[in-house]
Amino acid sequence: MADASAAAWLRLTLTHGLGLESQRRLLSVLGPPERIFAASGTAIAAAVGERAARALAAFDGDADVARALEWLAQPGNHLITLADKAYPAALLEIPDPPTVLYVKGRVELLNARALAIVGARNATAQGVTTAGQFARELSRGGLTIVSGLALGCDAAAHAGALDGPGSTIAVIGTGADRIYPSRNQDLARRIAESGAVVSEFPLGTPALRENFPRRNRIISGLSRGVLVVEAAARSGTLITARLAGDQGREVFAIPGSIHSPLSKGCHQLIRQGAKLVDDARDILSELGQDPVPAVADNDCVSPDQKNLLEAMGFDPVGVDMLAQHTGLTADTLSAMLLALELESRVAVLPDGRFQRIK
Repeated sequence: MADASAAAWLRLTLTHGLGLESQRRLLSVLGPPERIFAASGTAIAAAVGERAARALAAFDGDADVARALEWLAQPGNHLITLADKAYPAALLEIPDPPTVLYVKGRVELLNARALAIVGARNATAQGVTTAGQFARELSRGGLTIVSGLALGCDAAAHAGALDGPGSTIAVIGTGADRIYPSRNQDLARRIAESGAVVSEFPLGTPALRENFPRRNRIISGLSRGVLVVEAAARSGTLITARLAGDQGREVFAIPGSIHSPLSKGCHQLIRQGAKLVDDARDILSELGQDPVPAVADNDCVSPDQKNLLEAMGFDPVGVDMLAQHTGLTADTLSAMLLALELESRVAVLPDGRFQRIK
């Protein structure tokens, strides 16, 4: 995109008080931004009203435009507008598509066959493992995995997807030049190199609470469906699932323990009609993708470890309860659990209980 064209799009979208609906109205009535700014104030006011026309005339964000043009000059950075062929076709189907997208990385992924994977930020060890495993297999099956770069399930989904050819898209709630949370800086760098980091927000936008629910419509909008791994009964994750349903996307949910608060949201979605899944191949089949062959688990465990894992089940359990179920002493159990933890077969929860994760 030429600097003059990019500058016009940036000026249009950086004008304070001019919302997405007004931006689209101007584009529809007057044409590309260059024509909008060449039009008379009367013509602009007739399209979007006097107040919006005055806001455009009073634009004072030249420094922000210059900063964005400098960002665009850096390798791998892109501004995708509603007029671009690269603009994701799936977003044109949603009620409120963004006028522009700031993209770091592979623009072609925006039009790839995609599935969103979302879940709790304070996910359980099992939830993190499940999100990563599903994302890895779905990426190997050819789907691009979309998520929000949050801690917990989102981060695990991105990391798992990077292991497959489908790769991943991170839709963030800050400017594309800022990463939140900071703990995911390295992950964001990997995504920008092999996938794509996407934002509709101007550069420099900090982590504002109200922006994260807004970006969720893009996560679901880019995707053919949304998979919810873990969610509390009242959580932001369910906002994405609701938006997916409103947008005509498939909603999938993974069931969990009836005792876990982070399973309540998934069970609620299933009762409301979401498709219960316990295998990534179910999703690939539902979306018309060829399932990848099952990978055999070649990890070996001793008979005693196998018996202990069977006694654990998949709900959190304490050492005392395991001692009652297995007849083993606390010292023996502690040694076995440590070995299984080192093999990433169990995880220690914050309350000291153990959970099987593999």
